[in-house]
Amino acid sequence: MPLRSGTPVGLEVWIDAYLDHLRVERCLAANTLEAYARDLGALTAHVGADVEPSSIHPDALASLMVENTRQGLAPRSSARQLSALRGFFRFLVRERAIAHDPSTILMRPRIVRKLPRVLSFDEVERLLAAPDETTERGRLHSAMLNLMYASGLRVAELCSLRVSDIDLQRGLVAVRGKGGKRRLVPVGEVALNCVVRYLQMKKVRRVRLPKETTLFVSPRGSGRFTREGFWKMVRRYAVSAGLFPLPSPHKLRHSFATHLLRGGADLRSVQAMLGHADLGTTEIYTHLCADDVRAAHTKSHPRA
Repeated sequence: MPLRSGTPVGLEVWIDAYLDHLRVERCLAANTLEAYARDLGALTAHVGADVEPSSIHPDALASLMVENTRQGLAPRSSARQLSALRGFFRFLVRERAIAHDPSTILMRPRIVRKLPRVLSFDEVERLLAAPDETTERGRLHSAMLNLMYASGLRVAELCSLRVSDIDLQRGLVAVRGKGGKRRLVPVGEVALNCVVRYLQMKKVRRVRLPKETTLFVSPRGSGRFTREGFWKMVRRYAVSAGLFPLPSPHKLRHSFATHLLRGGADLRSVQAMLGHADLGTTEIYTHLCADDVRAAHTKSHPRA
């Protein structure tokens, strides 16, 4: 942490201190920290790494936003950068490095919120049936796909699960989400059975599975199943199942939430299962369901 003495401290030093704060005190994920470092690095490139934060005027931040637009940066990316800047300057105010936050007058770029594409229930069934469970690799892939759809996990959460995180008796999975936050998510019987068959295969091979062992390891047993490996696996099974356009792994999470709401689940429960800090993030799935209601009304009502 930079000293609060009268010695001037440059912008780059404060950014390093802020990133340390995010990593140590807020326990943000490595990918999130990289995004913050990239967004704040754009500020140092714009005003200079050695500039004192107290000398940064709102006009300098506004010109950075204008430069983003000129270079063709997407509104969503520009809004994310603005969020990083606001968090950084709030940190500086709290540390008494500056008296006033220069980012408060900046307007957030308008973002047209795109509805996520979800798989139909039939498409999900075809995807989940694609792995050949007569093989070791097929059992592993089937367990991962079924568990992800049954619990709505993020890919990183799925790949980082340990054996002790699965409660087969109560049908629960303990998930460590963003910021290290823990949550319990119920898992259906079908997905649990797939996990059991996968674990039984491991026992047949006499592979020791301590409670702290990573649940899903690569088929060769060389280490944890990676996000990239899971992405490639999903795309490969999507091709064999005839799903086009090819879905990303995250589509299973979108489909999980949408299918729950279509089935009558309340929004707060879905928010808890997804691990969303803000209910507004979950509400996007209600728009997808509203489209279904509108389509049903148009098809069925005599005066639609």
